[in-house]
Amino acid sequence: MALRRSSKAANTQQRADPEAARTAAIALLARRDFASAELRAKLCSRGFEEAAAGQVITELAARGVLDDRRFAENYVIWHAGRGQGPIRIAAQLRRCGLPEGLVDAALASGPDWHALARRARRARFGREPPASWADKTRQARFLQYRGFSSDHIRAATGADPDVD
Repeated sequence: MALRRSSKAANTQQRADPEAARTAAIALLARRDFASAELRAKLCSRGFEEAAAGQVITELAARGVLDDRRFAENYVIWHAGRGQGPIRIAAQLRRCGLPEGLVDAALASGPDWHALARRARRARFGREPPASWADKTRQARFLQYRGFSSDHIRAATGADPDVD
């Protein structure tokens, strides 16, 4: 019968081991891309010390494996493709720990937000523009929830109060 080492003993030894943290980080990055702050929090939640996690993050960023700019651009492309607007995407990127400058740059390189709002409205409510103010407000609430600004919503619904 083979003797097994206690998992608690292994965990206390691995907590400060940068090699174990690197292995865990690569395993996480193999599944999906992470922002550096998000990966650091994930490693710390798995029991690695802050110093070991920081060392691994710095090394992976220097090798180009971990890139916050690339993460932000890919995140914007993916979520815009799902019909989400810039306000919602920006809030999610800030929650991932990205600095404001990266968030703004990624959103600026994103799609035409007015066209995306029109496309999201059309996909949900059909090609015909809203006829009544009740329909316009219902569609505006939908687009607001998706993360579009009031300018995008007005362009998509044709809700200009000065015209009506």
